[in-house]
Amino acid sequence: MTVGELTLDAEQLGEELGERATLVQFSSAFCAPCRATRRVLAEVAAMVPGVSHVEIDAEARLDLVRRSGVVKTPTVLVLDAGGREVRRAAGQPRKADVIAALGQAV
Repeated sequence: MTVGELTLDAEQLGEELGERATLVQFSSAFCAPCRATRRVLAEVAAMVPGVSHVEIDAEARLDLVRRSGVVKTPTVLVLDAGGREVRRAAGQPRKADVIAALGQAV
């Protein structure tokens, strides 16, 4: 799946999309980098107006994992205001990289 093909809405995510962008994190229970990723994304979402952070339990939402093409946790999708994927990264992101990726979404 290439970036831009995937579009997710509030019903699929189980939470509302951000007004400007949404950071979607796929996590699993015993994933240490997932905890660090949660902190980074929550900090960025708090810093940037109109950006929300949604965490998806990959084990509980295998349907969404498969549809999204996620193969490891953590995986972060950056969605624009319409829910269209503009960036994707696997592994623990750096705060600067998340902020830069948001630049493409807003």
